[in-house]
Amino acid sequence: MASAAPSARQFSTCLRCIRRVSSANGSPRRFLSSSAIAREEVQAQSSTPAPPAPPPSDDKTLTDSKEKKAVPDFMQKWGTLDPQTVENKKLERRLLRREGVQPVGSRRRRAALGRSALKQAPEVPFEQLPYQCFQEARKILLEDRQEKIKAIETQQLRIKNLTDQDPAVSGGQHAKKIRLESMRKHLEELVILADINDPIVKRKFEDGEGDMNKPIYRHLAEKKWRSYKRLVLDQRLTQMNVVPDFLPTLDVVADIDIGFGRKPVAPGEFVESFISEKMPRLKVQTFTPGERLVTVVVVDGDVPVVEEDSFASRCHFVASNIPLSPTRTSIPLQRIAQEDAKATDASAKKIALPWAAPWAHKGAPYHRLAIFVMEQKEAKPLDMGKLGATKREKFNLRSFVDKHKLSPITATLFRTQWDETMAGVMERAGLKDQVGVELKRRRVEPLPYKRRTERMR
Repeated sequence: MASAAPSARQFSTCLRCIRRVSSANGSPRRFLSSSAIAREEVQAQSSTPAPPAPPPSDDKTLTDSKEKKAVPDFMQKWGTLDPQTVENKKLERRLLRREGVQPVGSRRRRAALGRSALKQAPEVPFEQLPYQCFQEARKILLEDRQEKIKAIETQQLRIKNLTDQDPAVSGGQHAKKIRLESMRKHLEELVILADINDPIVKRKFEDGEGDMNKPIYRHLAEKKWRSYKRLVLDQRLTQMNVVPDFLPTLDVVADIDIGFGRKPVAPGEFVESFISEKMPRLKVQTFTPGERLVTVVVVDGDVPVVEEDSFASRCHFVASNIPLSPTRTSIPLQRIAQEDAKATDASAKKIALPWAAPWAHKGAPYHRLAIFVMEQKEAKPLDMGKLGATKREKFNLRSFVDKHKLSPITATLFRTQWDETMAGVMERAGLKDQVGVELKRRRVEPLPYKRRTERMR
């Protein structure tokens, strides 16, 4: 039997049906459980004055009108796209497609600027936002920063005293050096802790305005890289057996990006042969201070050796004595090749083995082209004459690293295989005799068939 007691839902429905009683001023009286009448909302909206329309912009010039004529009609319907205020992926793609301009800063910052522009609110500096809770939190952060600054000054004084101290008192030159390195490392940690909670530092980092010469921005960049990008790179290097096929171990400590022309290439991606015929562009971001010299080596680890029924390695490129730092991240191989062509002194050149286009036989499995960036010991330049004597065929990367005392800091790879443009690439590379070669798997003869007899049943 159903309960006779009315529910709360029925009770609220009854309250809504009650006739409104006007108050003394003529406005209808509302109960707590009921909502405002639409008529009240219309009156409230009409009583508030509408904001004035923004004045028309006078920044249109003759050049703008000429550019708009070249833009298709459907793109002109997208309206005004400001790189400072676009706030979603759709508008970002339209801005890049029509104007060819990248959006500025983080999406959160652009959304805030767009809202303030619509409300015609004055732009308040980030550190002067009129929120009491925000300002109180900043006071706590500033007090913590002052404590860290005092600790930094104390640590700097200790380092200075230890530097001026006699090595015999410190337990020898080696012990003094180790202790100084430990103290400098702790000093850098204090510098990072002094700025890591600063909202202005975080805003600059999100907007891409951070100075990589400062420890805090290097720390934030490395933390962001290790959270996702390094995991993907490490997964691809392990999945494609770069370790241990090329090197026994590899600790990736620098970010690396590779691309051919305008095409970025993800680690392990297949690249068409006519695209990989030209040298790639590299961008290597280090997170430790100071400038270093690096060597770039490109190795194909899947060269089939039919006579031995195995695989060997082939070196496709070697460049050395390339400067690299946290603020100098680009390795322009094309420009380096042009500078080497103009150089008269052989020791001033940086490319020991020029770029050889990757190629693969028809029917062969895909080839892994691994790119290694290796730091030179104590930033000493290598002898280009000795590097130039390196043999391409049956190249051993382990012996190369041990011989020249190199330390791999990062690596990536791309893959190539036979495609419709591979024949032309091989002809231009002087391998016309290899174009018609097709590799086929050896047919495994089945075991002899033996009829089952009554005895075997």
